[in-house]
Amino acid sequence: MYGFINTCLQSLVIEKFGEEIWEKLKASAEVQDDFMTYTVYDDIITIKLIQEACKVLGVSMEAILKLFGEYFFKFCKMSGYDRMLRTLGGNLTEFIENLDALHSYLVLSYQEMNAPSFRVEKGADGKMLLHYYSDRSGLCHIVPGIIEAVAKDFFDTDVTMDILDMSKEEERTGKKEHVVFLVVQKPHRQMRRAKPNRLQDNQDIQRNQEAPEAAFLRMKEKYLSVSVCPVKKSHWEIVRSIVMFGKGHLVNTFVPVYPERLWIEQKTFCSAFPFHIVFDESLRVKQAGVHIQKYVPGLQTQKIQLDECFSIIHPQVTFNVFSICKFINSQFVLKARRERRPEARKSQPALRLRGQMIWMESMRCMLYMCSPKLRSLQELEECKMHLSDIAPHDTTRDLILLNQQRLAEIELSNQLERKKEELRVLSKHLAIEKEKTETLLYAMLPKHVANQLKEGKKVAAGEFKTCTILFSDVVTFTNICAACQPIQIVKMLNSMYSKFDRLTSVHEVYKVETIGDAYMVVGGVPVPIGSHAQRVANFALGMRISAKEVMNPITGEPIQIRVGIHTGPVLAGVVGDKMPRYCLFGDTVNTASRMESHGLPDKVHLSPTAYSALENQGFEIIERGEIEVKGKGKMTTYFLIRNLHASEDEIMGRPQSLRDRKEASAQGSQDSRTVAIMRYEHSELLSPRSDKADGEYIDHHTPPSTVVHGGRIAGFRCVVHASEGSTPEGGSVAGQDSVEVAGRRRSSDWTGTPHFPDDALPSAFCLLL
Repeated sequence: MYGFINTCLQSLVIEKFGEEIWEKLKASAEVQDDFMTYTVYDDIITIKLIQEACKVLGVSMEAILKLFGEYFFKFCKMSGYDRMLRTLGGNLTEFIENLDALHSYLVLSYQEMNAPSFRVEKGADGKMLLHYYSDRSGLCHIVPGIIEAVAKDFFDTDVTMDILDMSKEEERTGKKEHVVFLVVQKPHRQMRRAKPNRLQDNQDIQRNQEAPEAAFLRMKEKYLSVSVCPVKKSHWEIVRSIVMFGKGHLVNTFVPVYPERLWIEQKTFCSAFPFHIVFDESLRVKQAGVHIQKYVPGLQTQKIQLDECFSIIHPQVTFNVFSICKFINSQFVLKARRERRPEARKSQPALRLRGQMIWMESMRCMLYMCSPKLRSLQELEECKMHLSDIAPHDTTRDLILLNQQRLAEIELSNQLERKKEELRVLSKHLAIEKEKTETLLYAMLPKHVANQLKEGKKVAAGEFKTCTILFSDVVTFTNICAACQPIQIVKMLNSMYSKFDRLTSVHEVYKVETIGDAYMVVGGVPVPIGSHAQRVANFALGMRISAKEVMNPITGEPIQIRVGIHTGPVLAGVVGDKMPRYCLFGDTVNTASRMESHGLPDKVHLSPTAYSALENQGFEIIERGEIEVKGKGKMTTYFLIRNLHASEDEIMGRPQSLRDRKEASAQGSQDSRTVAIMRYEHSELLSPRSDKADGEYIDHHTPPSTVVHGGRIAGFRCVVHASEGSTPEGGSVAGQDSVEVAGRRRSSDWTGTPHFPDDALPSAFCLLL
């Protein structure tokens, strides 16, 4: 079948059932690309699509085919064949009888089309028998859908169709399916009008009866006025003048007049109609046109039978008068047999004739009025013919010239369609690659920052009046690294960070950085939000729970982490041209790092400002007391114990229903696809402080004592820490200094990522990463 059929099926499924169902059908039928109109596809593809549609939609093959038939008629109208279809006939019977002629015309464009054939037997009371012949078995249920749609749309008639018989047509050597439908036409649908009362009904009836009487009286007066005319007229002229005077018309009054004898010579007739054949009931040729005799020598002189010289190509019936009469309304295509052609013409394509069979009852002979079946100038040249061989009155001349141009347009359209399909595939692949790139970019930078960088804009720094920063690290991480293989450390950190990354989606906090075993998160940046402290606190409680699921590769026991939280103002912006990073600047970063480094294993350490932000927010918090904080002096700090109003499942973002829990547990403890985002009160967005009216971020000078933390990086990365004392305390750039963050200067109150001398090479662990 041509792609036009499959495109129609695609349009039907998408319109009725949606794009998703069509993609599922394509996958099931192993169809990958879209269909092109003038490309021929194997019938198996169409059958597979229909069978898969039956399975997916849960309907029978008969229902799908009938629905396709109805939609196919609609699709043909939308594709520009509306006017052509409307002119096929004045009623349903004439429409069906001319379907074969329509198919013969469409073969000019769709040269490999193998269309079905139709034959009608008229009956009484609007009934008829429709004979359907096709090379394809099992598709007969398309016909009722098409015929019912045509009757309803073109002729305002309702029809019912029932299958009376299904068989293999013997006349067609068993190749074709023969289905007989009983078609019953119902009366035209009438517009229903509401009748107010019976009196109104009686008045309408009386008025309808008076109308013909008044018309008759007017006709009588006109007849009398014409009859007294002084000029004598015949009865026929009088009636005709009455009708014309009344601006009416007579129906079926035309009577043709035939001559007493045929006023044309045999020679003139055979020359004027160079392609015609007359043969009797035994198929013996009685008469033939001059050009048929030219291409099939001896056709008339040797008194041979027609089936010895020609075979019937369409419709594929047995070559006898009885079978031909059954398809008398169809166009017949005959092909000259090779053995009857002259030796000089045997290498040329066989002559094909297309025309109409006319039965002459009085002579008991069949007249075949035909023309050469040619579609282009190329075929005309291959047959060694010229336009002069075709009679001047024969429209085949114009058809060849017009179709030559149309074939060129079709080829151009086909090329454009192929290019369009190639561009569609490339565009689809480009969209997939773009999505991958954007996913990677958004994992390293905030979305609005990444979009500004993609557009080539400069990202201005922004000051956030308040936010909450969290640091965490693994207790005794140095000892673990010393005693384990690098791959064990990689697996441990990957497991831990995967769980932490999932929690960032649950509580909607921003992951800033991972340096070795250190994990940094901020709430309220880059999108200011009022509940930033509660979100970070719940995230910290979740970290502590998740860490218990990660095992120490040495002892086989759960690892322990320390968490520090501090609330305060920061300045945020993008630093660098190559590998740009979204960095936080300010003393708040340094203080949050101190809270982590001065914390205790398996504890969440809070600064005084973080405690103030979480006070009376539904959290259980205990006072640690006053401690000496390096670089800060004495501070009263606190420990976060738990959330009084949220369960462990809510904090971890686990599914709540029992069924969802089972599904989540079956996926594994490290599966991060099932995420339930926790809801917070007072989650209104806050605007960062800005000196501009439109709220854009502005540049600020960074205080010399601030601490920098780099952009967000998926997973974790390994850095070579600077040796102790390499940078003065209070240095300001991550990766260059060692201010308790990027360099992590070693002190007695901190145990974290191992460091290396300036002249030392990274460990195998770092090289592996």
